[in-house]
Amino acid sequence: MLKKFISYYKPHKLIFIFDMLASFAMSMIAIVYPIVTRTMLNDLIPNRNYRMVVICGGGLLVLYVVRMLLNYFIQYYGHVMGVRMQAQMRSDMFTHLEKLPYSFYDKNETGKIMSRMTSDLFDVSELAHHGPENLLISSISIITSFIYLSTINIYLTVIIFACVPFLIILATLLRRKMKNAFKKSREATAEINAALESSISGIRVTKAFTNADKEKEKFEAGNEQFVESRKEAYDAMGKFHSSTTFITDIFNVIVLISGGFFLYNGEIGFGDYSAFIVSVNLFISPVMTLVNFTEQYQNGVTGFERFLEILAEEPEADSEGAVDIGRAEGHIRFDSVTSAYDEDKEIIKGIDLDIEKGKTYALVGPSGGGKTTICHLIPGFYEITDGEISLDGRDIRTITKSSLRRNIGIVQQDVYLFNSSIRDNILYGRLDATEDEVIEAAKRANIHDYIMTLPEGYNTNIGERGVKLSGGQKQRLSIARVFLKNPPILILDEATSALDNTTEILIQRALDELCKGRTTIVVAHRLSTIKNADEIVVIEEGVITEKGTHDELVALGKTYAHLYSLQFREN
Repeated sequence: MLKKFISYYKPHKLIFIFDMLASFAMSMIAIVYPIVTRTMLNDLIPNRNYRMVVICGGGLLVLYVVRMLLNYFIQYYGHVMGVRMQAQMRSDMFTHLEKLPYSFYDKNETGKIMSRMTSDLFDVSELAHHGPENLLISSISIITSFIYLSTINIYLTVIIFACVPFLIILATLLRRKMKNAFKKSREATAEINAALESSISGIRVTKAFTNADKEKEKFEAGNEQFVESRKEAYDAMGKFHSSTTFITDIFNVIVLISGGFFLYNGEIGFGDYSAFIVSVNLFISPVMTLVNFTEQYQNGVTGFERFLEILAEEPEADSEGAVDIGRAEGHIRFDSVTSAYDEDKEIIKGIDLDIEKGKTYALVGPSGGGKTTICHLIPGFYEITDGEISLDGRDIRTITKSSLRRNIGIVQQDVYLFNSSIRDNILYGRLDATEDEVIEAAKRANIHDYIMTLPEGYNTNIGERGVKLSGGQKQRLSIARVFLKNPPILILDEATSALDNTTEILIQRALDELCKGRTTIVVAHRLSTIKNADEIVVIEEGVITEKGTHDELVALGKTYAHLYSLQFREN
């Protein structure tokens, strides 16, 4: 973990070196004041050398101006270095998140992931800046103070330093409890962020069902958990600080009493005794800095551990020797394919399908039967546990995932649109497309005329998840996106099930145009939309129970015929 942490300093080593030099200079300047104080008490003031008193005071003033500038450099450039490191970690984390499989997002809430990327990494950046600086300044200050105090009275100095082990032992014992408490606090923060993200994303549903009180109740449960975890963390922190402060207060008492005895016995002069009392803070201050640094250290280490947990997640990876398939023909074959989300729960079992190039295959059956899973297996969103899926005779596991997905267009019931312009959302299908190609895709999706009625046309911002558009308009934008991509394989997963009849007819025309010349897999509940499919496959509980054309399956009189008769009766 330490090696990984240090690696983030490499791009900023110049700033880091100057930051450390500035910290070293500040620690050296700090020793000047007690030295000047001792000189004045023992020499300049008793001998009435006021000229040197003024010169020493002026020299101190110049040094303090220099220290002010050094302090600015440390605070500004040190924090800049920290935030750049934070940005790099965030960039690494985002890049890694982009590579993680669907299964990771099935198990991890968005709010928790965001918490690791924001608040956790902020604490890491604070540690990255203040950690080396505090360690360097404090270490040098402790060493120089020991040397300087020894020149005043070695015995008194040894007595003070003898108390340090007690402080270290106490800090070590209490630090472990602090670490566990802060880790729980991090987890509680992630929980409340996840709950907040969920509640805000679903605010329209909450208002529609007038369930604000229920959301408030759920939020307060997480909020209370957060409060309790923070109370535990603050309890550990309170015990830590109060105990360590008590030890350092004892230092002052020891200096006062021991120094008094030495002064009474004539082993130390009054000037040296006064200078020692003033100078002992040279030792106590850096010790307290290191003690207080423990809290920041625990925050930063906990945050970095949680950051590394994300980076440790296994990313999607191409098989060794995987090739770019170029533009596929579109012949898809399933040979005894089995897949499971969990090891003990198979979703589909021994599926055999032969989807010919340019043909339309429909998947129907009860919800939860495995239709969507089949659609997710074709672009490699999930891994198969047994069998083989081939594209144009090549196992898809031997094809790079990017080239495989480049050949597949997906239109789903739940359309995701970005908080950007209409143009940007269509361009997502192919980022290098021209303006004319974007407009042509919109026309073929039957959305161009509507776009031209908007004051800003293709520059219109559609809001978060396309909230400013109707369901049909969002669906047509997603179809335009696929038109622009122009893939040889098309997957339509309940693409029209959430629409009214009039909108469905309009979008069905766009889909019919989209399907021409492409291998198409359609998942549909409305069987009237798939009557003309080349083959219809009925899937129940993860297995294929029926195959054939619409007429063949109706004549068979089983599940498909029953579902069709029910829908026909409703219509």
